Amino acid sequence: MKELYLFFKSEYKNVGFGYTLTFLSSFGQTFLISLYVPEILQVFSISNGVFGGIYAFATIIASFIMLTVGHNIDHKPVKQVTMVTTIGMAVSTLILGFSHYSLIILILALIGLRLTGQGLMSHISLTVMSRQYDSNRGKALSIAMLGYSVGEAVLPLILSIIIVTYNYEVSAWVCALFLGLYIVRLYFQDLSRLDEQSNLNHKPTAKALIGDYSTLLKDKFFWILIPATFMLGFVFTAVFFYQYVFVEQKGWSVALYASFFTAYAVSRFLFSIFGGIWVDKYTAKKLFRIYMIPLIIGLIPFAFVSHIYGALVFLVLSGCTMGLAGTVKTALLAELFGTEKLGAIRSLFTMIMVISTALGPLMVGILMDMKLDLKWIITILNIMLALVFINAQRISKH
Repeated sequence: MKELYLFFKSEYKNVGFGYTLTFLSSFGQTFLISLYVPEILQVFSISNGVFGGIYAFATIIASFIMLTVGHNIDHKPVKQVTMVTTIGMAVSTLILGFSHYSLIILILALIGLRLTGQGLMSHISLTVMSRQYDSNRGKALSIAMLGYSVGEAVLPLILSIIIVTYNYEVSAWVCALFLGLYIVRLYFQDLSRLDEQSNLNHKPTAKALIGDYSTLLKDKFFWILIPATFMLGFVFTAVFFYQYVFVEQKGWSVALYASFFTAYAVSRFLFSIFGGIWVDKYTAKKLFRIYMIPLIIGLIPFAFVSHIYGALVFLVLSGCTMGLAGTVKTALLAELFGTEKLGAIRSLFTMIMVISTALGPLMVGILMDMKLDLKWIITILNIMLALVFINAQRISKH
């Protein structure tokens, strides 16, 4: 911990930038958008399955756009890419504030939020942190990842109060205003120090990018990493997207469950810190083999325990996995493939991850519309996750 403190003390400006972006990515993350779902279902008179399809469509469109623009962080100034992304997110939240007029407006807002929040904000932060550091990569990533935990702990409470007092659209406008304030701050920041490890004079051609992606697809270790990337996003997003629906079905107190969410944020916070220290000490490859275990165990009480404390166990253990996940996966990409084209490589993995977050809620929404029991839905998800965990053990052969 002392090493982490000393590292933060000397590098707080750089890692603070990474932390800020992961925090701001919350506005396009599923855990925050899920707060809007009950009102959206009422406004448009649609079912969970229908909205899951809309959400999947918007997310998949965003993921393909992500693949075409994610490489920009490799060869364009960090400030420029961040400014465009933040403006895009602010506009998207503003559009969401007018979504009651049309489903088309809602879809456009969701595409923008998923692209800028779920995709680019996180992508920029973690790519820059990985590129900027080598021996301290784990520490840099772990501090940057804390933005997720703080966002999950603070923003749902604030936005829930606004939604209850007014509606989800007013909440979206407040988010747009907050992002506008950050845009002003960003305009006056000097981020040129973060461009030192990038190649600003080399913009890859479309043919070169296709070649890079083709080479990556032929790498056998790509097919070890991708299932883990896909399935973790698939399962985690599916559960958290409909978490309050699940809570109501099980007869649990929504208010008490919401208070338990703080435990998730705390465990994710702590394991984000430990994950960075452990990556630098043991390597990301070793942690990759075990980081899914807490979530696999935690889903069991969430499905089969009737008391609400089953939810508390799930939230704590899922926080452990998610705290480790971002640091481990990003550091592993740098360990396996280097940092020269990390932006392009991460954009492909981010696209896969974003697609998984679209398909998870879609599948669960359909299963819910089919009246399948909650415990069996979660059991199916857990079996899929366990199979991917077994496949992840093959990384030891690298």
